[in-house]
Amino acid sequence: MNAVPAETDYDPARRRALHYFNLFRLIAAGFFLALGPRFGLGFESPKLFGTVSTVYLLLILAPGLPGVARRIGFARLMILQGFIDLAVLLIVMNTSGGYQSGIPVLMMVILAGSGLLAEGRIVLLMAALATVAVLIENTWRALASGSQEAEDFFRVALTCSAFFGIAIVARLLALRARSNATLAAERSVALAQQEAINAHIIHDMHDGVIVLRADGIVRQVNPSACTLLGQARLEGRPLADIAPALAELCLRASGNEVGQLITLGQAHRLLRCRIAGGSSGIEGDRLIYLTDLEDIQRRMQQLKLVSLGRLTANMAHEIRNPLSAVTQAAELLCEEKRSDMQLRLAHIVKDNAQRIEHMIRDVLALGRRERTYPEALPLAGFVSELLDEIGLRGENEKAIFRADIAPALTLGIDRSHFHQILDNLLANARRYCSGEPGAIRISAVDAGNGQVSVHIRDDGPGLDEQARAHLFEPFFTTHAKGTGLGLYIARELAEANGFSLDLLDDGPAASGAHFILTGHSQP
Repeated sequence: MNAVPAETDYDPARRRALHYFNLFRLIAAGFFLALGPRFGLGFESPKLFGTVSTVYLLLILAPGLPGVARRIGFARLMILQGFIDLAVLLIVMNTSGGYQSGIPVLMMVILAGSGLLAEGRIVLLMAALATVAVLIENTWRALASGSQEAEDFFRVALTCSAFFGIAIVARLLALRARSNATLAAERSVALAQQEAINAHIIHDMHDGVIVLRADGIVRQVNPSACTLLGQARLEGRPLADIAPALAELCLRASGNEVGQLITLGQAHRLLRCRIAGGSSGIEGDRLIYLTDLEDIQRRMQQLKLVSLGRLTANMAHEIRNPLSAVTQAAELLCEEKRSDMQLRLAHIVKDNAQRIEHMIRDVLALGRRERTYPEALPLAGFVSELLDEIGLRGENEKAIFRADIAPALTLGIDRSHFHQILDNLLANARRYCSGEPGAIRISAVDAGNGQVSVHIRDDGPGLDEQARAHLFEPFFTTHAKGTGLGLYIARELAEANGFSLDLLDDGPAASGAHFILTGHSQP
């Protein structure tokens, strides 16, 4: 016999079934006590019948007392009641004329109920005990009277066979019900997990998702939809109050799926709205998907710039070879004795070739932005070496630059990238500054949280609002001989190292341009 399961193994549905079964027992006990003698029950021993019926009624009512069921446990209480039922019914049958009283039918009901509610093979034990008891009672009665025939034993045998048949069928039905309940519980857990995953996916979707009820009320919405529509709370509100144009589109939709471009939200964004579900003849929720076309266009533009960068890098490699030949030819022309006009033309060829070479270097540097090898650069020493290189052009040129950097500051950045960033920023400042000593100032401060800010200021005329808006765009320049790639490449290289490069606005009273490069002090 299997062990009795723990109380926690019984679900509320099984407990309710046990309550109804106890109600049947209560009705049976009340019938025995009140109407049993009138229907010929207990006529052989009325006193014993009345006592057993009274005790049976009390035993059925006892589990309702506070603390009894908790101390015994529902599982043990159910099994105990099953054995009490059989014992009481056997005594009632014995005092009512044997199996012909009809009590074995009640035994079958008890076995069926116990088989559906009990666990393990306990119901087979109950069927065996009932069979043995009925056979013993019938044998004793036959020996006492000496008048029973063989057909009476045959009927008793059929009744006992029915005990086992009902017990086995009830047990199989209980196992089937238990298996179905376990499967339902497992599927319920799986469904809950799937719903949680779906909710997480919808929450993190880049596109907006709105679940709309049939009456036009928003049932569910993800944060992206709130952002696209420019409102913080949408659940429980009519869609017509949030986005009338979208609500009108839902009313016009008659197919399974409808898509349309529409301008929505406080920011008047161009969105692609796709409505699914709620087709004609089907009542239920609708799904509304919102896609930000402006964001898609920005991504496409970024991809175009990447492709353009690769194309220009390849072209730069191809241009460089003939350009070298042109530069070398210009230098040879300058060395020969030529007239002033020819010498001037040679210088023009040489200057423009150098300009193209500078543009090629910038384009090739842009193609190498993804390959970074950061290190902790001593900032003061690195800037000092760069200014010494500038000093090779003359002391007056070096005097234009003034550095004020604490010796302990470091910058976690790729050395060659930082060299090119500073070179582009200083070249831009030199182009527009006054040329006086100290016209370009380089400083650095500890910005906290492991961040360092490098400032480059000049005393030039500064930039107007229109130039500021396009300053970091590729091929934008205000200088006749500029390539328009210096500041763009400087920002791209900064971002490749996790840095930011911005132009600060120091106010109308300030002169010149003020660039700030901010990033981590360690790689």
